[in-house]
Amino acid sequence: MDLELNHAIVHCTDKAAAARFFADLIDAAPMRVSGPFAAVRVNDRLTLDFYDEGAFAFGHFAFLVSDRDFDAILRRATAGELLFGSGPFARDQAINRLNGGRGVYVWDDDGNSYEFFTADPLG
Repeated sequence: MDLELNHAIVHCTDKAAAARFFADLIDAAPMRVSGPFAAVRVNDRLTLDFYDEGAFAFGHFAFLVSDRDFDAILRRATAGELLFGSGPFARDQAINRLNGGRGVYVWDDDGNSYEFFTADPLG
């Protein structure tokens, strides 16, 4: 089976603000409105669609990134004084070194977590 994730919906309380936060964090193009969503293109195959209607439940989104992209994301998180940490529940302003790589979790104001890692967690 050949599957590829095309998009995911990120529930939030303010779709424009949440989309801006994420686009700025990964240095992506500004969001685009697409129906009820504020869409941010992650790469040429994946979009996160931010949605602020109905019941809210936080989400978690994990990305395998290059060392260079990891360094850039960590710099933006640090410079922006964003809440980040080494684990899914750690807001210790540190990174982890699992599987010989580096990883970090960054939280937005709604509690959605964005994980970035340089080595596949499953090895």
